[in-house]
Amino acid sequence: MRRAKRVPLSPLLKRYKYYFDLLKKTTDEYLFLADLTSGMVMVSPNLVQDFDLPGEVMHGLVEQWAELIHPEERGQFEAAMRSVKQTEGIYDYTAEHRVRTRKGEYVWLRVRGQVGTDLEGRPNLFAGMMSRMAKRNQADEVTGLLNKYQFEHGVKVALANYRATQEGGAILVFGLDNFKIVNETYNRSMGDRVLKHVARLVEQLLPPLLPLYKLDGDEFAIIYPGAKQEDIAKLFASIQQCLARPQELEGHQYFCTASAGTVFYPQAGKDYLVLHKHAEAAMDLAKRDGKNRNCLFSKDQYNRWVRSIAMRDSIWDSVEKGCVGFSLFFQPQVDAATQRLIGAEALLRWQSPKGRMVAPMEFIPILEETKLIIPVGKWIFEQALLICKKWREIVPDFRVSVNMSYEQVKDLSFKEFVGACLRRYNMPPESVILELTESKIVADWSFVNQQFDLFRQQGIAIAMDDFGTGYSSLASLKNLSCDIVKIDREFVKKILETDFDKRLVKYVVSLCHSIGIHCCIEGVEQEAEYELLTKECHADTIQGYYFGHPESVENFEAKFLAPIKAGQTGKEN
Repeated sequence: MRRAKRVPLSPLLKRYKYYFDLLKKTTDEYLFLADLTSGMVMVSPNLVQDFDLPGEVMHGLVEQWAELIHPEERGQFEAAMRSVKQTEGIYDYTAEHRVRTRKGEYVWLRVRGQVGTDLEGRPNLFAGMMSRMAKRNQADEVTGLLNKYQFEHGVKVALANYRATQEGGAILVFGLDNFKIVNETYNRSMGDRVLKHVARLVEQLLPPLLPLYKLDGDEFAIIYPGAKQEDIAKLFASIQQCLARPQELEGHQYFCTASAGTVFYPQAGKDYLVLHKHAEAAMDLAKRDGKNRNCLFSKDQYNRWVRSIAMRDSIWDSVEKGCVGFSLFFQPQVDAATQRLIGAEALLRWQSPKGRMVAPMEFIPILEETKLIIPVGKWIFEQALLICKKWREIVPDFRVSVNMSYEQVKDLSFKEFVGACLRRYNMPPESVILELTESKIVADWSFVNQQFDLFRQQGIAIAMDDFGTGYSSLASLKNLSCDIVKIDREFVKKILETDFDKRLVKYVVSLCHSIGIHCCIEGVEQEAEYELLTKECHADTIQGYYFGHPESVENFEAKFLAPIKAGQTGKEN
């Protein structure tokens, strides 16, 4: 313990000592008052008692205090103190950091201060208080932000202010997209550091005195009194921009965008539980609608969210009953040069218990979120293989393409299941193509390639689906070891209008061919598109409405296989 030394007060601190002593008797908070010109600081006795400081009046508090701050927050504190000394005009300071007590334990402190100026506008006084957050159950253990209990209190205060002033506001709840990939790729310790890093980045974007709250998991919240729709749009745009590119943290790189839900009070509710539920529902919809966006709450959207929750229960029931209600449709794939049918992509469809055909964009995200895609994916593969076996009697080299989610890549039992199915039905491995949607590859490339190499060693081809729609197509092409690239409709739909799109497709196909990769062009709907893609771009395979829509098994056989079978019979006769 350091010995307390008597230090004479500077004239400025002498002027305010009387008021400072009065304040010490009215609060349990830690108080400080600093003369920025002389460097002298006056602190409350409880700060000296709880932390290893030499006395209530001292020189060099910043240096001594920095020694007590946890190393992870020390740099941030020192930078903030430099800003305090260099500021012009009144300056508000808010921060949280861990500080070592006399007992050697780290506790979270929330610091609030303000810089005052002399008559010439130069900073001369820094006054404020510190609260021991963990003691009051205020702080989130990982980030140091106000926690979910303080968020609840903050919402209730905002609603009380509305009743008193009739001024409403907004509540924004946001979560990190694909955050679980960080934990899976690295570890939970790295995940905690990412949460803390994101918290610091977002805090810098907030208006003065507007706190950021940390909720459960990877979720954060902001209470914004008086905010209008344009204020929220501007704030979320700044968060998007901040997280728009991969971040470097302690030698590791991570990339997490944010999805948010916003509710305006009192329009969306006059009760904390209702407002929180509506904000969570809006955020969930933002994630389902493609992520990296903010969804404003509306009753229609909320009803849609409620339906999706009910849909989850129905899908669970369907899977438990052996995938009742699921079926496969098939879209033809033809050889680009000859237009000969060579295969089809198997596409999953689901009919709800009420008889409604549900759009894939509604139920497939639920399958992936709940990991039901693992048992359903095995059902898809086995059914597609059985149908392919039947159709190969008409087209001997027919190949079926089966979509494979990233969750299935991680499921090591899927490889054994695929091999067992091929042996059980006496099917050659070249009859199957596994398609992985490029935009879903966001984790460890070496692991992904290791798994795919095991499939390729069995003779099963790997295709990269939806090339051109993800955030890193060329990086995927460089990193993913595949046999086929499927170029998305986005590349094709303006190919007749712009020379740029035509050149782009041509160069992508040429690049793929140069490294031994075949190209399948998706979304071909017109004869002119087909002619250009075949004659100028030299595509290998075509898939699109020009040759056929997705069809049920019966319709596919009637439209595409029956004519082939009839032609073969005619030749025999």
